[in-house]
Amino acid sequence: MARAQGARAQMALAFETTYGTPPASGFTRMPFASTTLGAEQPLLNSELLGYGRDPLAPIKDAVTADGDVIVPIDAAGFGFWLKAAFGQPATTGTGPWTHEFRSGAWTLPSLSIETVMPEVPRYAMYSGCVLDQLSWQVQRSGLLTATVRLVAQGETVGTTSAAGTPAELELKRFGHFNGAITRNGAALGNVVSVDITYANNLDRIETIRSDGRIDGADPSIAALTGSIEVRFADATLVTQAVNGDPCALEFGYGLPSGESFTFTVHAVYLPRPRIEISGPQGVQAKFDWQAARDSVVGRMCTATLVNDVDVY
Repeated sequence: MARAQGARAQMALAFETTYGTPPASGFTRMPFASTTLGAEQPLLNSELLGYGRDPLAPIKDAVTADGDVIVPIDAAGFGFWLKAAFGQPATTGTGPWTHEFRSGAWTLPSLSIETVMPEVPRYAMYSGCVLDQLSWQVQRSGLLTATVRLVAQGETVGTTSAAGTPAELELKRFGHFNGAITRNGAALGNVVSVDITYANNLDRIETIRSDGRIDGADPSIAALTGSIEVRFADATLVTQAVNGDPCALEFGYGLPSGESFTFTVHAVYLPRPRIEISGPQGVQAKFDWQAARDSVVGRMCTATLVNDVDVY
């Protein structure tokens, strides 16, 4: 008897034309490290009396379908997740192409995602997937991955694939050593680590339906937050925090072959931190920053991906 193994698991996705309806074709195989994407339906205990001490049968509650996907930040596949987070990009060039994803879109595209465990076999199609949150960490070493949090409408499980033969992408991963951080156009030094979280703050439309699923997930006021930890070498960031002025932070990754990913936060506000001397080692300061809409650029952030993919 074959048993499911994570090493053989696969994932494919495609953007939907109609929310909650998986397309017949156009799926792309996606690299991923792990996923908790799934559907669950809890049971409600019976509250009825008069049948003795043993309880009556439980009742099924509404279906909840959501979860996280850990994905590599790469030159090609990451563009699908950026489109899910920000909407359709503005694409320029003739190869390589430059895809500019901008925050502030009123509507977001939905995805159909199929996860595959071929040994069982189990082919789970999650339709109506909308990206709720995208986060990653900037650090000196380790694997560069992002966490994608999704809200789905529902799950359909079969024994054969509904995605057909997905298209393949060439995997070109960015690494932490490819990264650089600038503040207002100048290199920002003494940075130990940075956490970045972009949230669409989805509002689930929980209408009454016979199948127990949601009717959709609408984006509300977006949020871009995080933390930046630095070695305390100068008062640049502390002075900015005290004055209450915003700055522009840019996080960039590049490959020798020409592919690049740049994430620009146009207006970052820093809180005044507590500077602690905890011992004889170096003193570090942590800023829990927030971003807001920049009045000049007209948006909160811009993600730019340069690769050999002509369209997303």
